[in-house]
Amino acid sequence: MEARYDQYTEFDKRFGHIFYNGGPFSHYKILVEYRFVGEQVKGGPAWALRNNGIMYHTQDPKTMAVEQDFPGSMEYQLLGGNGKDPRTTGNLCTPGTHVVFNGKFTEDHIINSTSDTFHGDQWVTAELVVHGSEKAEHFINGKKVLEYTGLQWDDRTPNGSGYIALQAESHPTDFRKVRLLNLEGCMDKKAKNYKSYFVKNNPKVCQF
Repeated sequence: MEARYDQYTEFDKRFGHIFYNGGPFSHYKILVEYRFVGEQVKGGPAWALRNNGIMYHTQDPKTMAVEQDFPGSMEYQLLGGNGKDPRTTGNLCTPGTHVVFNGKFTEDHIINSTSDTFHGDQWVTAELVVHGSEKAEHFINGKKVLEYTGLQWDDRTPNGSGYIALQAESHPTDFRKVRLLNLEGCMDKKAKNYKSYFVKNNPKVCQF
């Protein structure tokens, strides 16, 4: 999968999102292998240089306004280095949302991870583990780089589920692998569709 702008003459704030055709999801894992390539499209904002993301626990895409740049969501931010300066990836951005970080409620829009910086066009593996509104964990190349709790909307109601999308924020990006593992399902061991990795029980889907 690729995010490309070859037919753009100028970006003109045309942010894009590729939504997964399913959901909503509450407890799950996402694994994405990504890399930034080439040059940013003309007119892309400076902050969007080598910048993309995994939007999760998003609002229903059908409820987005025509002129709405980003869905209300939690964003697992993907960043590439500029060739010289430190720049972590696997950060958190909060469009229309908030979290509890290090035990304290915060309205910070960006919470940086502890990841390394990845310059150039190298492949990076990003993994996200989500447990409803309770907790989310970010991993980069298998190393945990960020954890937070209390996922919520701006009005302080819990954000415990939603939809999933990959962004297109003006810099060409390759996605070599995109995997989603639903952690909610039938936890009755007698059922045909029981899985040992489920962490949230949904008796309604059990098959016997």
